Amino acid sequence: MLTKRGWFLWQTVWTLFIAVPVFAETAPIKLDVDATDASRNILHARLHIPASPGQLTLFYPKWIPGEHAPSGPINNLTGLQISANGQPLQWQRDADDMCTFHLDVPAGAKAVDVSLDFLLTAGGSFSSGASATAKLLDLNWNQLLLYPQSATPLKLPFAATLQLPAGWKFATALPVASSLGKTIAFLPAPMETLIDSPVIAGEFFRTIDLSPGKQPPHFLHIVADSAAALEIKPEDIRHFSQLVTEANALFGAHHYRGYHFLVTLSDQVSHFGLEHHESSDDRLGENYLTDESARTAAADLLPHEMVHSWNGKYRRPAGLATPDYQQPMRDELLWVYEGLTDYLGKVLAARSGLLTNEDFRENFAINAAMLDHRSGRAWRSLADTTVAAQLLYDSPGDGANRRRGTDFYPEGDLIWLEVDTIIRQQTGGKKSLDDFCHQFHGGDDSAPKVVPYTYNDVVATLNEVAPYDWKAFFQKRVYDISPRAPLGGIENGGWRLVYTNEIPSLLKTREGQRKFIELSYSLGIALGTDGGIRDVLPGSPADAAGVGTGMTLVAVNGRAWTTDILRAAVKSAATNSAPIELLVKNTDYYKTCAVDYHGGEKYPVLERDATKPDLLELIVKPLTSAPPAATEK
Repeated sequence: MLTKRGWFLWQTVWTLFIAVPVFAETAPIKLDVDATDASRNILHARLHIPASPGQLTLFYPKWIPGEHAPSGPINNLTGLQISANGQPLQWQRDADDMCTFHLDVPAGAKAVDVSLDFLLTAGGSFSSGASATAKLLDLNWNQLLLYPQSATPLKLPFAATLQLPAGWKFATALPVASSLGKTIAFLPAPMETLIDSPVIAGEFFRTIDLSPGKQPPHFLHIVADSAAALEIKPEDIRHFSQLVTEANALFGAHHYRGYHFLVTLSDQVSHFGLEHHESSDDRLGENYLTDESARTAAADLLPHEMVHSWNGKYRRPAGLATPDYQQPMRDELLWVYEGLTDYLGKVLAARSGLLTNEDFRENFAINAAMLDHRSGRAWRSLADTTVAAQLLYDSPGDGANRRRGTDFYPEGDLIWLEVDTIIRQQTGGKKSLDDFCHQFHGGDDSAPKVVPYTYNDVVATLNEVAPYDWKAFFQKRVYDISPRAPLGGIENGGWRLVYTNEIPSLLKTREGQRKFIELSYSLGIALGTDGGIRDVLPGSPADAAGVGTGMTLVAVNGRAWTTDILRAAVKSAATNSAPIELLVKNTDYYKTCAVDYHGGEKYPVLERDATKPDLLELIVKPLTSAPPAATEK
């Protein structure tokens, strides 16, 4: 039964469908991109769109797969001009949908020509973020195209070309027709494939074949801001090769013609990972490959994005498998799409050697402690964080304890770890979550395609693998409000969450890389290395003393603060009764907060429970032997 809002949306879509001529898909849309000004943070594009006389509506992609929000970077589209037969046409932006443009095609015209520019400066997250430097470019085709109404929009054919600065090399999963000089011509492809195939290019470039002699091929492409940043260690190459073999062993089949890790190393671009069917857009700091701490801190990024080829691209929640890029996506099952992927990404990182087993456990300790102290759990279910994901992705990190953030990632780790341990227990160790992945995401090898699923499909497959009351399980952990984090997987796995006064190595690494200080479980605050207080736990000693999120720490016990001075004060307070005096700045005002805390430093770790089998050790055991040696391309 349609709600009032649902009826209005249905009427709107139907009106657009009957009012706008259906696109004649006899010839591809031509898209020519000039990226020779990429170093100046601007791209130029021209489109030749077949069209018939009469009303024409053009759409700028709004809901970008994998971004889980209406995040199409329309604000960075500039210089839009449309013409037909050499004559300029007037266009008008839709008053309700800012990503829609209306115009009239004159009599005698068979196509419209569009020219536009795109600004590569930072303006948001994902494809709205900074994407170029003087030496490289990370291009997403959705930034540069408009498309007409069609009965099957995702299948609209595009013939794209790309012109790059002289001397730049490139990589993409999009099949190439020719590459002459500075211009690359790609084979015609459906819009869905085009948008799903980003391009990286730059002066400093390297490609490594991760599965030489094997089909399908797998490549690690690296573009960087310096030649030095390309110096990957041989053992890391082996780990990435092992990742490929472990991922294919986990799922038992692949749904791509070849897989391309597109790795951008720069301190000037936005840092994130974005999944695609045959590639992943992985953006990291310039020192990712050359600094062990940097690589460890982001060790699960490439595994996470590769898992999405199976979970998110091939198998996709029905609410995210929309027929075009304008229809709202429904994010409720992100606890499967992202939560399961996050868990499997960490498992594969450990199985491939990118993470040590100790780092794997420390990841779970850090997440478990953070989620177990989330005061926002008292009012907001995990399911609500998925439904509201389009809001939470752009919400500030400060104050996340009360608000909750995109918790379906770290809490997904805990939930799917528990599912894994339950399957192992229910089947006497004969089956695991690996069997679910084989059955749900595997099947037969195929080219890219989308097979939607529902919540009931997930539950049904789990019951085929290991009968259990999975609906009640997920109801409690996902849909009900729960004041405590789901720690059952850790405990079933033969470990328990405890706190120590010595900072674990992985947390220390993360603090150094992400520029923060974690004192949530002692004073009750997390702060940046600039002194900015990012969060205060309600009911903590700092909260009781009047410290608030958004304040800035100035001094500790009358002395200008440093990380060492702050931690020393927390440590020494365990042996005396005097409060820790924090001088904080709140806009233009200063005050001293006397924090009455004497418990010493506290950091989360997992402690072995010898009364139970160590299932965590079994979970990260590799499924395969060493792969063939990778080779340079």
